Order: sequence, then C-alpha cells, then structure tokens
Amino acid sequence: MPKHGKRFENSRKDFDKSQQHTLAEGIAWVLKMSSVKFDETVEIAMKLGVDPRHADQMIRSSVVLPHGTGKVTRVLVFAKGPKEAEARDAGADYVGADDLVEKIQGGWLEFDKTVATPDMMGTVGKIGRILGPRNLMPNAKLGTVTFDLAGVIKDIKSGKVDFKVDKAGIIHAGVGKVSFGEEKLVENIRVFVEKIIQLKPPTSKGIYVRSVALASTMGPGVKLDPVQVRSL
Repeated sequence: MPKHGKRFENSRKDFDKSQQHTLAEGIAWVLKMSSVKFDETVEIAMKLGVDPRHADQMIRSSVVLPHGTGKVTRVLVFAKGPKEAEARDAGADYVGADDLVEKIQGGWLEFDKTVATPDMMGTVGKIGRILGPRNLMPNAKLGTVTFDLAGVIKDIKSGKVDFKVDKAGIIHAGVGKVSFGEEKLVENIRVFVEKIIQLKPPTSKGIYVRSVALASTMGPGVKLDPVQVRSL
C-alpha cells in the first residue's frame, strides 16, 4: 500500500469517518483535512429518496451559488444576428453558428458550458452525439436554450451549477473551493440544499434527504447529519 506523508496523516488524526456532523463541523473537517498544494474543490453528495426510473422523480436543474464555484467557466454560445452581438457583449468566450458546429465536428471541445437561442437548436442537433455524452448540450430545463443570453451568461459566469440525480438517487456537485473558507462554503451549501428541497417530487415517499456527505477533491468523505441538513 502507498505511504502517505506526515502532513497527510496529521490532517486526518482524530477523524472518525463513521460520525455524522453538523454542516459547520463537516466543513471544518474538510478544510482541516485538505493537505495538497492546489486549491481543491469542495463537493457535496446527497442521497435522495427518489426513484430516477420514474420520469416524475427525475431531478435535474441548476442553481446560482452566492459565492460562485471558484472555477473559470468558458461559455460557448450558438446564436446569429443581433443575438450574436448580445452574447459577445455579455462575456461569452465563443459565439457563432455553423462555424462552431464544424469546429466541434473536427474535435475541438475547449469550452465548459453551451448556450443556444431556440432558433439554433436545429443546427446544434447536428452535434448532439458529441455534446450529449459530455453534458454539453444546451437544455431548456437548465435554462441554456433561451433568447435571454445576457442573463444566462451572467449566471453561468457568476457560479451557476447544473446537477442531475444519478441512477442510484444521488446528486453530486461542486459547491466551492477550499480557499473560500467556512463562511462562504456554508452559504453556498445552504443555497444548494434549499434548491434540492424545493425540487422534492410530490410522488417521493418517505424520507427525502437520506444522507449527505462533503469532501475535498483529494480528501475523505465527511458525513453530515441529514436531519440537520434538512432543517437548513
């Protein structure tokens, strides 16, 4: 087995991975156990009482975190005419139409999010097989198929997080960076959890938020008390 350094071992001293913590305690542990030299992403995993096999229990949406994600997001916009200029003025990194489709068909994927005006979706559909598996396809449910390009681009650049429940009923998302500190991470997570609770399907039975865990990119999972999290 690989040996860990002294700093790594010391950061995890006295940590009981089976214990549940309040949100503040959990974040404190995540920050304490971050022992690498780069600025790790803090991630949340929420096990929900839903069955994603049923369409009415498939949770997919987005939320703008008050302090952003800490990541620089490259936004590509499919638009023509006046909307192309609007996208550029709003800060889009790449704007175009058929030219971008051809570029992507050639293997170029140097962007993180895509937005499209509704009239461009026929053109974008040509590369659906490329964008879809990479979760890069513009989606009306996520607000990325719209004529309000300025508003959407602003949200994405400000820290909009897209999320989708997986087959096991778990939602994973990045909620900030270790460098944010406890206060900003608490505020980001509160907003994220509030959004998840708002999306509870009427057909979901029993306990909705069943378990919650936090972790930094290279750190161990820290369990949170789901009852305390639901009260947020």
